[in-house]
Amino acid sequence: MKIFVDTAKLDEIKEACSWGIVDGVTTNPSLIKRAVDEVKGGGKRIDMETYMREICKTAGKGRPVSLEVISLTMKEMVEEAELLYRKFNPAAENVVIKIPINTNLDESEEIDYDALKTIKKLSRKGIPINATLIMTPEQALLAAKAGASYASPFAGRIDDYIRKKLGIEFGKVDYFDFDLIEKIGRQRLDKHLKNSRGEPVASLYLNKETKNSIGFGQDNGIGSGVNLVKSIMKIYRNYEIPTEVIAASIRNTRQIRQMAEAGAHIATIPFPVIRGMLQHPKTVEGIKNFSADVVPEYRELFQS
Repeated sequence: MKIFVDTAKLDEIKEACSWGIVDGVTTNPSLIKRAVDEVKGGGKRIDMETYMREICKTAGKGRPVSLEVISLTMKEMVEEAELLYRKFNPAAENVVIKIPINTNLDESEEIDYDALKTIKKLSRKGIPINATLIMTPEQALLAAKAGASYASPFAGRIDDYIRKKLGIEFGKVDYFDFDLIEKIGRQRLDKHLKNSRGEPVASLYLNKETKNSIGFGQDNGIGSGVNLVKSIMKIYRNYEIPTEVIAASIRNTRQIRQMAEAGAHIATIPFPVIRGMLQHPKTVEGIKNFSADVVPEYRELFQS
């Protein structure tokens, strides 16, 4: 699985790339705002063109850098995508344009499919597209059909959405135990069915409590962000779809492991979470013991 660092902070990109494990960078307007606020907070001025070009150069050739448009209609998104690609791709030939999978802000159908049209138009021009803000396998399938090079399902946000519906309090980096939620739902269903013995099948099937128990802890059949990625990967494999899946909105290291187990091509990970991948108390204990046990004779081997 490839690892992208999800940040717009130059120092984080430089540091992560120096570790030799980073394959790309993803940014978005929110990440850029945080980076800009940090620079301004330090009393420095920022030239955005220079800053964005530096991000691409720091990542380096061969490491894709996702830059996102800000408009919502096809005409404007195409213009902005071409501008971003023209201005910053020459720096290291690594720019990928992020297009939200659905830019509709209301129920109007007028702009409902502008994102798909934009992806199709830009991909035909040879501009690589990262379809972002994907929350369903259906959206991921449409993104691939439209020609996106990458599809970014937002795993953490799906976890948040499901937990909020269940009334579960959580911190942003908390692990969501979707297996436990599934067991609770199954227990509720078993209890309901046991109490409904003798009820006609049709009546039981249409019963509101039955449906609530079956769909417990799910978003239209999706039980977690990891489950979302698994579903997308299965669909892509079924039809040998070349679009790469970028597991996004990653909150903790356990989620990274599960994304790798799910077969995600890429995980884009916040800098602090990547750092957390190396941490374990027994590793610290082991290195302390090894260091303490070095005998003088062995140490002398390295001093000659």
